[in-house]
Amino acid sequence: MTDKNSPLTVDEISKAADEFFPLFNEILTRMPDGSKIEDTLKVMENVARVAQRNRAEEREKFGFNKLNGGNADG
Repeated sequence: MTDKNSPLTVDEISKAADEFFPLFNEILTRMPDGSKIEDTLKVMENVARVAQRNRAEEREKFGFNKLNGGNADG
């Protein structure tokens, strides 16, 4: 295991970029022409918050209590 304070390796950076850039590009393609990278990153943060909220709501829909109305008998 690598020490958390040790420098990142090229492989670690490459894996992070493989994860980050598809998400970034998804937002960038929806931004108005002439948008700055900084603006895109700010929008990306907000979209990520919405996605997290949506994920939490989806989990609630399919939770045990939601499926059977909270009754043990269903």
